[in-house]
Amino acid sequence: MMLNCVVVDDESLACDVLDSYLRRLDFVQSIRLFGSASEALVYLENHSADVLFLDIEMPGLNGIEFLKALTHPPITVFTTAYRNYAFEGFELGVIDFLLKPIAYPRFLQAVEKIRDFLALKEQNSRFDEGRVRSDRVRSDPAETPPEWIFVKSGVQRIKLNFEDVTYIQGLKDYAIIYTNLGKIVIKGSIKAMLDIFPPGRFLRVHKSFIVALSRITRIERNRLLLGSNQIPIGRNYKEEVEKALVNRRQ
Repeated sequence: MMLNCVVVDDESLACDVLDSYLRRLDFVQSIRLFGSASEALVYLENHSADVLFLDIEMPGLNGIEFLKALTHPPITVFTTAYRNYAFEGFELGVIDFLLKPIAYPRFLQAVEKIRDFLALKEQNSRFDEGRVRSDRVRSDPAETPPEWIFVKSGVQRIKLNFEDVTYIQGLKDYAIIYTNLGKIVIKGSIKAMLDIFPPGRFLRVHKSFIVALSRITRIERNRLLLGSNQIPIGRNYKEEVEKALVNRRQ
């Protein structure tokens, strides 16, 4: 899997750092660096790219405006010195958020996340539609919700136990399901996932995230901690999250 990468940052040093990191990877096919957001916008409207590393604080067109202006944005990683932009980034469907100065090990984590997403996406996974429909139309409302569902990945049918799921992240037309055993990428929106995962056990906490309530270990202002995973809480979901957590304690 060879990647075509674009870096957009008005700071030449930041561009040089990402350029040097990307050149260490034998699966990166091409690297284009832009110090001007407007020039990068013209390029991406006329050329394809697999991955975009995008700064946010730039003169003229900032990173958020830039991403919104793209007709077909690549998989995007925000790079910025300001932590508070992470929430807006996830709402725009970015796959990761790198805080400057960017350490190489953290950069590699983002790259592996991208490669995993692309590889799993190629498997064309989807839920077993027959099983989903049967769960949705249970004739007895008091019937115990299912503990699992089947996922089709290529020619395989994988049993997905709900108790193994930690959280789900939405990325445009796909959803990444994080489990104890690894990740599964499903074709479908985050909204569609709400029809599948039992509402008493899973809660949408952000435009791009659904979490397993039992996996929440701590809440800190605008984020949830699920073990070592940090999940943002969207402004429109905060009241519902607090209510759900209070109900679980009672």
